[in-house]
Amino acid sequence: MNAQVLIVGAGPVGLTMAAELARYGVPVRIIDKAAERTDKSKALVLWSRTLELLDRASGSGPFIDAGRKVHAVNLIAGNQLIGRVELGAIESPYPWALMIPQSDTERLLESHLNDLGVRVERQTELMNFDDVGGSVTSLLQHGDGTQEHIETRWMIGCDGAHSTVRHGLGLPFAGDTLKSDWILADLHIAGMPLPDSELGMYFHPEGVLATFPIGPGRYRVIADLGPAQGEHPAEPTLAEVQAVIDRRGPPGLTVSDPIWLAAFRINERKVADYRSGNIFVAGDAAHVHSPAGGQGMNTGMQDAFNLAWKIAMTAQRRCTAAVLLESYSVERSAVGEQVLSNAGRLTALAVTKSHVLQAIRDRVVPFLLGFAPVRHAMIDTMSELAIHYANSPLNGNVAHRVKGPGVGERAPPIAGQTPFGAGGIPRFALCAEQSVAAAALLARYPALLDETLRAAYGVGGLWLVRPDGYVAAVATVDDIKSLVDHLDTLAYH
Repeated sequence: MNAQVLIVGAGPVGLTMAAELARYGVPVRIIDKAAERTDKSKALVLWSRTLELLDRASGSGPFIDAGRKVHAVNLIAGNQLIGRVELGAIESPYPWALMIPQSDTERLLESHLNDLGVRVERQTELMNFDDVGGSVTSLLQHGDGTQEHIETRWMIGCDGAHSTVRHGLGLPFAGDTLKSDWILADLHIAGMPLPDSELGMYFHPEGVLATFPIGPGRYRVIADLGPAQGEHPAEPTLAEVQAVIDRRGPPGLTVSDPIWLAAFRINERKVADYRSGNIFVAGDAAHVHSPAGGQGMNTGMQDAFNLAWKIAMTAQRRCTAAVLLESYSVERSAVGEQVLSNAGRLTALAVTKSHVLQAIRDRVVPFLLGFAPVRHAMIDTMSELAIHYANSPLNGNVAHRVKGPGVGERAPPIAGQTPFGAGGIPRFALCAEQSVAAAALLARYPALLDETLRAAYGVGGLWLVRPDGYVAAVATVDDIKSLVDHLDTLAYH
């Protein structure tokens, strides 16, 4: 087997997966039946946690250069500002939302992948496959009609909501399609009163209107049109978009130069298990949900960041395969469930047609946002800093006396130090004060631990941090044995 992993689908999730595996030295092939990358803006936002994780590989700089920072979210009802969330309070090196068209995200990810020596095999389709226990056999059909049988150790379906891999596995995609029609427009708007670094959410008795700045004078507009009409929603005209904005938005706006006009219905669906033997699903192949909060692409890319290092450490015999690979579905399925729930609640809040509920919303929102803990929880959820793996099978000792990030939580980036998981070899990091015990741990587990001791998050503690920047165990300096016991369960035998 030349390639150890076959990735099906070259959208943001598949490209992220391929790039992560390639930089860790895992031979990979990535195929896509489309002839070219998307030229549509599609998923529009990269949140803080995704930017942090991108820093481990290609760096977030190219994405930031190609995008637009959004610093605030404005909630408006009846031309009155009822709530404002300042994103500068996000506790990350990236305290804002980055608006960047998916076409640019894919372009930059593919460029990084090419730099790693891997090319997307386009116009190549997965026809069928079989998990034969120790490997996966697949039949590929190329654009010229020729077919190829290949064998890989693993296969990952990153092939979207209509996933061939998911269908082939027979995984139920449980959930619903909401019975309402929506429009999406990527176009230019003149007369916008908000700065082009702020997002507007306009609540109106007939529905919601949201505006997202993309570039100078260019915006994404999303609006619901009420109950679903017909079998498929009709693509809006520029005049219809203007009419919706005239009714719901601030006065004096003029739309022009449409780049993309589309209609859609919201699907909220998810598989229960993201793994079947040697085959995994990630991104929209595993979960689809409301665009509220802009979590979809970020959640999928973080599926990739989660799985890639686990496959790499398994392939390189650094960790016990059963422990690592089992944890992927446990961790990411729980995150997918939470994203579905949060996005669903936000959507219901925005589109309610009940005048009573609208009145309650318009009064309760400003009241709740008056509390700092509520604002903090909201931005941590949107930025995905709140994601944690409290019930992961990879979690070890919990030292309650130690202050700092807890087991399963994100380990905040340490100023002046390279990001967790950077470089070409996936290893856990040890964050602790210099000591004989810490040095002994690094020497004892060279395949598991990065040789560089990281700064401690607090006095008297030791933190074991995974390559994706989440805490796997916490111990006190006088309880090294608990950390040794946990590392022994992870080490390859």
